[in-house]
Amino acid sequence: MTQQQPFKVLVVDDDKAMRQSLVELLEAADWAVSALPRATQVTEHLANASPDVILSDVRMPGMSGLELLASLDRDVAPPVVLISAHGDIPMAVQAIQDGAYGFIEKPYEPRRLLTVLRHAAEQNRMRRSNARLKDRLFKLSGLDRILLGQTDTITDLRQDVLDLADTSVAVLLKGDTGTGKELVAHALHDLGRSPEAPFLALNCAALSADTFEAEMFGVAGESDGRLVAASGGTLFLDEICSCPPAAQAKLLRVIEDQQVLPVGAVSPVPVSFRVVSATNEDVVLAAEEGRLRQDLLFRLNTVVLSLPPLRQRRDDLVLLATHFLNEYAQIYEIDAPELDQDDLAALLAHDWPGNVRELRHVCERRILTARRGAGSVAQAIQSDQHIDDVPDTLREAVAAFERELIGKAIKAHKGRMDAAAEALGIGRRTLNEKIVKLGLDKEALL
Repeated sequence: MTQQQPFKVLVVDDDKAMRQSLVELLEAADWAVSALPRATQVTEHLANASPDVILSDVRMPGMSGLELLASLDRDVAPPVVLISAHGDIPMAVQAIQDGAYGFIEKPYEPRRLLTVLRHAAEQNRMRRSNARLKDRLFKLSGLDRILLGQTDTITDLRQDVLDLADTSVAVLLKGDTGTGKELVAHALHDLGRSPEAPFLALNCAALSADTFEAEMFGVAGESDGRLVAASGGTLFLDEICSCPPAAQAKLLRVIEDQQVLPVGAVSPVPVSFRVVSATNEDVVLAAEEGRLRQDLLFRLNTVVLSLPPLRQRRDDLVLLATHFLNEYAQIYEIDAPELDQDDLAALLAHDWPGNVRELRHVCERRILTARRGAGSVAQAIQSDQHIDDVPDTLREAVAAFERELIGKAIKAHKGRMDAAAEALGIGRRTLNEKIVKLGLDKEALL
């Protein structure tokens, strides 16, 4: 078993006799002791030493113990125990309110002093140990690579994920398309209590009330159903506001009862999940409009995490772009192009409606053009905007193509319909039908 290192204390007292007395007491109790006569020397001392606790007199020339307490960063500094021969209750109360771990009156009772210092040191070591564990977990999980960024919102989000991962509370993720909601859901699962258990992602917009029970609950004697197979893991409900009302009722029942009844079965099957849901909509508005059951919402929103859109964290743009460029450069086995001033201007000028997902695609296109020794970030962004103009369905794309082709033929033949039809390789009657169907304005074309 590893032997625990002795506690370390820094004694600060301008009274030499008292300082020496404290040092002798603490060393006799197996503490590692450093001592300073002035509080003004503490900052320099802490740059090279890490005491578990500071024991400081209150009244000292230059800087008082209370001023020393106020000057320290509470997030990283060791706890401070104040000691004074001139203390009173209001001073002690104020010291504790200002962040002191304890307040001891002189003449001190040795046993009580040692007890207070030991508790403060133990608490500080536990805090630092937890911080180290979190940092190690952070690095092992790759969360800093998954939720890449240095802005406060992303830093806070990573911390929230770490804090929530080891709980079973329901988490609702809110954020625009492309902000990484499923990545966060996966991170909550991977860093959670059962990372080896299944992660079941359901696109709620695609759920069908007609087949829901057979697909999710299973059929007795035939299949287990997806919810049963994923029991013990995480249930990720994406696009929850688009879930059909009938399916919402069934999901609510499963979440409340923690059991499902397979089709044709006589007995329910117990299931358990950590529920994480996501949406890019206003859930309160969706509930008011009746698109999202309020009782289901209350089951899902124990904790709400908001994922910021990329336009609200522009300080991360260069970091993210560099990361994605390097990533795709490795995939396509080329050197990543350096971002020049024009590239930076293009990155900052764009509004990034598709968020991080759009930026990733832009970077991949930039690398593909770089393979041919050409391209720029601005051109890669413009390519994406052109792609956005392409219709979503084949029917719409064909109609757009026909509209463009017929319009050109009519203009080329100055409105002579027989000539335009012949040039298009179709009959005059067919051309007239298409003009009506496509809503073309012949006069406007000319």
